[in-house]
Amino acid sequence: MSLESLRFDRRCARCVACLILLLGISKIVDAQDSSLPRIVQKNDRYALFVDGAPYLMLGAQVNNSSAWPAMLPSVWPAMDYLHVNTVEMPVYWEQMEPRQGHFDFGVVDTLLTQAREHHVHLVLLWFGTWKNGSNHYMPQWMKLDPAHYPNEFSADGKDVDSPSPFAEQTLAADIKAFVALMGHLKDADTRHTVLLVQVENEAGSWQSVRDFSPAAQKMFDAPVPAEALAAMQKQAPTGNAGWKDVFGDDADEFFQVWYVARFIGQVAAAGKAVYPLPMYANASVRDPISPTHPPKYEVGGPNDNVFPLWKAAAPAIDILSPDIYERDPVRYLKLLDLYHRTDNPLFVPETIGQAAYSRFFYAAIGRGAIGFSPFGMDYSRSFTSGVQEALTPTEGFVATSLNYQVFAPMVREIARLNFEGKIQTAVAGEEERAPRAAERQAADSSDETDRVLHLDGWDANISFGTFSRFHRQPTTMPSESNGRILIAQLGENQFLLTGMYSRVKFEPNGPASGKAWQYLRAEEGQYENGAFQPRRILNGDQTDYGLIFAANPAVVKISLYTR
Repeated sequence: MSLESLRFDRRCARCVACLILLLGISKIVDAQDSSLPRIVQKNDRYALFVDGAPYLMLGAQVNNSSAWPAMLPSVWPAMDYLHVNTVEMPVYWEQMEPRQGHFDFGVVDTLLTQAREHHVHLVLLWFGTWKNGSNHYMPQWMKLDPAHYPNEFSADGKDVDSPSPFAEQTLAADIKAFVALMGHLKDADTRHTVLLVQVENEAGSWQSVRDFSPAAQKMFDAPVPAEALAAMQKQAPTGNAGWKDVFGDDADEFFQVWYVARFIGQVAAAGKAVYPLPMYANASVRDPISPTHPPKYEVGGPNDNVFPLWKAAAPAIDILSPDIYERDPVRYLKLLDLYHRTDNPLFVPETIGQAAYSRFFYAAIGRGAIGFSPFGMDYSRSFTSGVQEALTPTEGFVATSLNYQVFAPMVREIARLNFEGKIQTAVAGEEERAPRAAERQAADSSDETDRVLHLDGWDANISFGTFSRFHRQPTTMPSESNGRILIAQLGENQFLLTGMYSRVKFEPNGPASGKAWQYLRAEEGQYENGAFQPRRILNGDQTDYGLIFAANPAVVKISLYTR
């Protein structure tokens, strides 16, 4: 590490320590406090524990300017309609610190109070130094003082609409404000309404691959920090090798990522020292299959190719999350796979709220997600010239509501089963064509299977679309159908199913393969107070041709046996 790098890191460390002392923090909260929401890992699986048990966030993120108190009447009716249990709300730095060193927590307190009134939890989004790569949520007193709170420079020396990660006074101000926020939450939120905190938002830069300011250039030419070398499993060719010498064509991107992550990691660490809620950083994701090089995506955030750098530079960040607005199902599913890692919980904090993509809620759960949250899910856009129009749910609202209303009564059970590895899902768009045995194919010309889930003792052969009693309908599946299925193994030969636009046919596997089988019992119902309550027993046409899930999701509990 160069002398310049060492000085920069030491200055940042001193900055964190001094701010904590200045704010009168004399006691570090025990990060293992079991009453706090926390991320728990077991056998490479993760769960968010709330009140001592796994919790699945049925989330919705409001529009960027919807967390102001005057806008909340357009938020809560939407949340009630959607059946969410968790709402993602911004905290605006420009509102919270209107004058340097003077903090106003009135809006935060309003969010806490009204969330409790509506019986939902919150995820707070710290719109601080970065929001969508820019500094637009900084207080005015910072925006008007670019000498102390500078933006990046592009390679040709132009001012870029993105804050510099090398601006020490920006870092100091952000740490001070974030520590104040976390200290206030510690005192004001003893009921743990807030589950997670997002530190910044889509950090990085769109207009330049990195900061080319004189201060940044010195760091770029200096030796690469040993931690970054270790994270990327690189060795410097010489003792004074800079980023270009070590990383070649990737140098600009990796350099920017390292220092953006270090900046955010220090903000998160300072906040956690006060109140150790789980924290995450979100990425405006690059194309997961054909990324551009040199990058034309936002550089600096936790993209899939720089996970090791982020993990090493920002260990206080618990989750690296993708904001998924990808319309292509193959790419969407690829992103879920990339962020579902043994060293990272899967959490989708922002995604498309349109009906055609609602099935990916199931896909995320099948990959162990601890939460899922479509963006822009409030009625604030129904305001014209200050006059509220009729609040009419869009197709996206309807689709999300259908997902959540069936999961809400059993959300704890689903979270527990998922943490135990007992859940599998399948959605339209990830089909693996698997025609069934020839004799069965001949008996049912529509019996082509789109996906097979291999369960303990049984295969679940899944077809997507709409079905009559005997056959898949000849018409193509409409885009709004979004076939999806979830199967949870409750015990030996016992399963719980829910889904839409799907048909499931079981057959035994393993030693019992080929044996005749039947449903011992098939019950449709729902969970109440943690117990499944059947409302009817299914038989005859409802089971003889497979379990068919149509436009309205149902919950079915089955027991199977072989003869």
